[in-house]
Amino acid sequence: MSIFRILGIAVLAAAAGGGYYGYTNYYNLQTVTTTIATIAPVSEAIYGTGTVEPARWAKVVPLQRRRLIDLCICEGKTVKAGQVLGRQDDAEERNALNELQISGQQADRDLDRATKDRTKDDATQKEYEQRWTRVQEYKSRVAAQQTRIDQLVLRAPLDGMVLRRDGEVGEIAGPTDVLFWVGPPLPMQVVAEVNEEEISRIAVGQKALLRSEAFPAQALRASVSQITPKGDPTRKTFRVYLLLPNDTPLRIGMSVEANIIFREKASATIVPAESVSGDFVQTVNNGRLERVPVRVGIRGSRNVEVIGDISHGMAVLSPARPDLANGTRVRIDTSKQVASPHETEPAAAPDPVQSNQIPSSPPQVTMTVPALVAPPSANPDDAGLSSAISAHIDSVVNDARRNVGKFANR
Repeated sequence: MSIFRILGIAVLAAAAGGGYYGYTNYYNLQTVTTTIATIAPVSEAIYGTGTVEPARWAKVVPLQRRRLIDLCICEGKTVKAGQVLGRQDDAEERNALNELQISGQQADRDLDRATKDRTKDDATQKEYEQRWTRVQEYKSRVAAQQTRIDQLVLRAPLDGMVLRRDGEVGEIAGPTDVLFWVGPPLPMQVVAEVNEEEISRIAVGQKALLRSEAFPAQALRASVSQITPKGDPTRKTFRVYLLLPNDTPLRIGMSVEANIIFREKASATIVPAESVSGDFVQTVNNGRLERVPVRVGIRGSRNVEVIGDISHGMAVLSPARPDLANGTRVRIDTSKQVASPHETEPAAAPDPVQSNQIPSSPPQVTMTVPALVAPPSANPDDAGLSSAISAHIDSVVNDARRNVGKFANR
């Protein structure tokens, strides 16, 4: 082979290599989308459902099954402990009491006569002792019968207000029927059920954000006042008491959704959750990918806190492209630019039930609402509430998926 032919082949090979290099670097760029890292308040909460109750109250329940002959018209009125609220039919007991009292009076007269003759002989002394015993027996029977009559009287168990009255005169009520709820109207609390897997994160003093269908636009606040020591092994939940402020608009008996804040920061760097791949995020530097190691702090359903060499305003890939090596040349698709994390938060809290088309009475399950991210200019509590309810949608879906997987494996 001549030297000229060898040189020709070398030139062609160089031209082909240069063409391939130019194609891969200028015409076959990988297209990516980015978002902007943002500084915002961030928090993480435990979700639960509960009802509003007075902090101290009691039910009034009949001890016997009898017909009601009297009930006070006293809902919303203040009562004292022991005050009569109603009565059950006691005609039979009163007749029996009257007979006992008559017999007791006769026994008293017999005892008086025996008392005068008790010193004559042993026989009269023995007769006196028998009649004295009989008198004492009647006294005990009369007292017991009076107690039976008193049990048919419905009384206020403590000082407070009659919060509710059920039943009507003429109805038959028994031990399973609650006729009155009595207690001081303030302070009030929410008795919430929390998943046993999350209870270790809850502590007394933590604040909670509440949502009620009656006040959809308000951020309602409470604080953890007590955690029941023993959980429910059937429902796998623990009872958590959330103390309400005295100026709360909530009313006794309302149902609420509770988001108990267990982690929060007033200022954190956040990015969409899809921007994080393992322990790094990707940025674009001079047209090339650069992996930046990060550590994830507070996690959200859509946004997460990242700790590392990521600052406010920095563009990061969203979603992450772990398939692309560090240093890969890329082109940013500006037509599909992802909004910054705080811009993706809803302006108002959607209804989690309607958004997921779940029946109006879902099972009493509890889930973690990952992160509540508020825009920098918003009230952290109000924005946190909105984000929490929105994040609850994702939690419901994830929980449903887990349950489907359980049933599928059976």
